[in-house]
Amino acid sequence: MTLLHDRDLARAFDHASGTYDRLTGLNPGYRTDLLRSARRLRLPGDGAGLHLLDLGCGTGASTRALLRAAPRARITAVDASAGMLRQALAKPWPDGVRFLHLSAEELTTTDEGPFDAVFAAYLFRNVSDPDGVLGTVRTLLRPGGRLAVHEYSLQGSPAHRALWTAVCLGVIIPAGTLTGDRALYRHLWRSVLAFDTASAFTGRLTRAGFTDVRALPLAGWQTGITHTFVARNGSAEAGEAAR
Repeated sequence: MTLLHDRDLARAFDHASGTYDRLTGLNPGYRTDLLRSARRLRLPGDGAGLHLLDLGCGTGASTRALLRAAPRARITAVDASAGMLRQALAKPWPDGVRFLHLSAEELTTTDEGPFDAVFAAYLFRNVSDPDGVLGTVRTLLRPGGRLAVHEYSLQGSPAHRALWTAVCLGVIIPAGTLTGDRALYRHLWRSVLAFDTASAFTGRLTRAGFTDVRALPLAGWQTGITHTFVARNGSAEAGEAAR
């Protein structure tokens, strides 16, 4: 199967946006795991005085997690899917949260940033050029700024691949077929199998120039399937010097 990319993927997310929250709700721990990953940014002072970027915010579940992890921060959330953003904007948000219809690459052409931290959930498997987007993230982050990537990235064991396939064929794709979004959820299945293993993505982050890179597992059935990747844009000392 050919994976969806760019405009085709954005259109698929547009079409699925009305039922997306309901389907992700079938995943035990979906929102709890997002919050755990957001907290792994370890932002001081509840985020007071910080400007955070939620890159690929979707319907706002990751934004809500980031807000809970840093309730005093200013958050800019962006996504390439207009449909997903409409769902996010329909929810109540405090004044410090704003949403923009932009891709990561388009964000560099605006006056947004620099950011003190970037949170990216379920994004990197879905971009055509992950190395290019990592480069963009580095330009958007302050020196010493923090990155947390929450992503389906298999540990590499055949058992993890088999479990992921069983969950997709038994639950995710049938549920998505009922809503008319079979192509998107088949893309989800295949994109995870095709994406970097946890160790490979850790290496990709390091080659992109990030430091203090770590892959942290998540609990429950997704152990070995979903990870939080944390890193810095240079050293912590560089970040303090830039303030």
